[in-house]
Amino acid sequence: MKKKFSKKELVDFKKKILKRKEEILDSIKHISDDTLKKSQKDAAGDISGYTYHMADVATDTYDREFSLGLASNEREALYELDDALKKIDEGTFGICEECKSPIAKNRLKAVPYARLCVKCQERKEKR
Repeated sequence: MKKKFSKKELVDFKKKILKRKEEILDSIKHISDDTLKKSQKDAAGDISGYTYHMADVATDTYDREFSLGLASNEREALYELDDALKKIDEGTFGICEECKSPIAKNRLKAVPYARLCVKCQERKEKR
């Protein structure tokens, strides 16, 4: 198979992936700081000694679960980005995992951790 990317292009993709990883790690840290390190009372801004209304507790619980869901999605993206970095090192970056064809550069610029070419991705989404 013909080499698809120049060294400079691979370095650029690597920089883009590392920058995205840094953004995600920062986002996870903020979610963690805002959600996990505060008690429900602190999160609600309640400094009184009064008990919570059930609706307030439910809203706070929903907000926490939503934030934890976001953090989970961000962690999944981190795994994808780590895999893309591994592929760069192995020389398999930009090759569709299904059909083994090159993935379009524009697709990789938008989604640097793409595993599939557009055609294979469309087929997967139809299933």
